[in-house]
Amino acid sequence: MKLTHEMLDRLDKLEEKYAVMGQDMSSYLDGLLYNDYLTYWDYIHLDTLLSLQNPRTSLPDEQIFIMYHQITELYFKLTIKAIEQLIKAPTLTVELFKRQMNRVIRYIEHLIDSFDVMIDGMDRDEFLKFRMSLLPASGFQSGQYRKIEILSTDLYHLVHHSKRAEIDANTDFETAYEHLYWKSGATELATGRKTLTLKQFEKKYSTEFITLAETVKSTNLWQTYLKLDEKDREDEDVIRLMREYDFSTNVRWPLMHFKSAVRYLDQKPDIIKATGGTNWQKYLPPIHQRIIFYPELWTKEELDKWGRKVKM
Repeated sequence: MKLTHEMLDRLDKLEEKYAVMGQDMSSYLDGLLYNDYLTYWDYIHLDTLLSLQNPRTSLPDEQIFIMYHQITELYFKLTIKAIEQLIKAPTLTVELFKRQMNRVIRYIEHLIDSFDVMIDGMDRDEFLKFRMSLLPASGFQSGQYRKIEILSTDLYHLVHHSKRAEIDANTDFETAYEHLYWKSGATELATGRKTLTLKQFEKKYSTEFITLAETVKSTNLWQTYLKLDEKDREDEDVIRLMREYDFSTNVRWPLMHFKSAVRYLDQKPDIIKATGGTNWQKYLPPIHQRIIFYPELWTKEELDKWGRKVKM
């Protein structure tokens, strides 16, 4: 085969690349010669992926439940990667900001739309049987989702509404962390004691969450937005994307959780507790939590009505 100028040029560039690292290019070419062809199933570890569903019961729909939550966690990872690409970018431009925010919103919208997999695609009676084998595990224990929240806004915006008069941007992260809103969702109302679900969760993630909050205190999505030029911060598309992300994450997403919980746990006149002991009736509706990433981008009327309307 005749070597073209294009091929010779690429060989020269490869030789330069490996020379910088003190490596011999011919050795790497030998590696290519003996290397097997890559297959799709090996590249994405398909066999391993399909083996990761290990139900605790013989009820068929438990596999749907497991796979749905695994898919959800993969979307959370996509969301985290998209945010990190933006906040860690060596050069911030409004074009990059819009591109990454569109990606983040797309992932969240897919998650919101995916809830019918459980709401309409899983047998209610089977769920109420196999769920008892999951105690005290709960979707509440998704560490990736809490990381998304921390990456999205200043930590004090995530504190429980009863503590917002006391905690602000100057509060240390350890104090703010102790009063984050989601902790109330796994605390026994009668005694104020933490559930085992919350104790497990904090033991695994507390140090990691506080470290992340400290790491991104000047680079989270809100702080990254503030670094844009003034004209870019006032760009209609930029503001729309920030508001859409805020509303989808803090209103539409928890409302879909609430709809799912009502579908499976609301057996009037009885209310079934969630597997982790979370008080889902009070914890899930956004009208109660009123978590808002970017309050500065909403009007007073919109803030007063937060969680009461499903559409922007």
